[in-house]
Amino acid sequence: MSGASGESVRVEVAGRAVRLTHLDKVLFPASGATKAELIEYIVAVGPALLRQVADRPITRRRWPHGVGQPDFFEKALRRGAPDWVGHVSLPRSGHPGHVDYPLLHGTAADLAALVWFAQEGVLELHTPQWRIGRKFGLYGSAGPADRMVLDLDPGPPAGLPECAEVTLVAREILMGVGFEVLPVASGSKGLHLYVPFARPVPSPDAVELARTVAAGLAAALPGLVELKMAKERRTGKVFVDVSQNVAAKTTITPYSPRGRERPFVATPLTWAEVESGDPRPADIATMPARLAQLGDLLDVPDAAAD
Repeated sequence: MSGASGESVRVEVAGRAVRLTHLDKVLFPASGATKAELIEYIVAVGPALLRQVADRPITRRRWPHGVGQPDFFEKALRRGAPDWVGHVSLPRSGHPGHVDYPLLHGTAADLAALVWFAQEGVLELHTPQWRIGRKFGLYGSAGPADRMVLDLDPGPPAGLPECAEVTLVAREILMGVGFEVLPVASGSKGLHLYVPFARPVPSPDAVELARTVAAGLAAALPGLVELKMAKERRTGKVFVDVSQNVAAKTTITPYSPRGRERPFVATPLTWAEVESGDPRPADIATMPARLAQLGDLLDVPDAAAD
């Protein structure tokens, strides 16, 4: 995929026409990766990424002029978006009114929406721990949580090796009571641990479970795990953040690129990688081959509706 600066091209993605511009624009300065390479990545991992965003309202983080330039979060689907980009109106958190979020259902045709996001300078896709729709909850409201997430955020000099140590203890705690744990390198500096539920639960229950597990980690690793957010308490420790289970919060979507100088990706991990103590994320250049080799490590059965 190529295009001279300012040139506009129309491509067909899953049967839908998408207009692309500035394909040679460098979005990731350290690696020189361009918008064209970003779009090629989105197409290559499309089915796996669509499984992660399906039925979850999508908050986007945009860098229209590339990393290192101004960026902003965008919740509402802007006017002028193609009419085939799905959307849903949800109450505005903590404020009156509603927000019209993008909402995709994970069909093959929705790949065009992901490509359109990339054309708009979207690098990061953020989603909550719940889904909406007939299977998960009524349209116009948050559904119950179908998973829990623990965000392991290391305070320097702690890093990924320390997060891996905490992850292995978390696996022991959670698998001991019948839960599966799916580790993901966040693409930033830490790890995310996803815990799928056999049946959806109210978000406050997911928060309470996360707090219980975090307390267990702090008891098992008192010199390594920190439960307070204050940065001065986190030096050399791993902060276990449970707040992303609150219904109003979101987490970087697995397989989403990150807005860093290098185009790292939120990367599902094997347990061998975690056990190695050095679970590093892939990037947009290496993830497609990794996905082809390992398959989608997050492709687990949906939580059943009540």
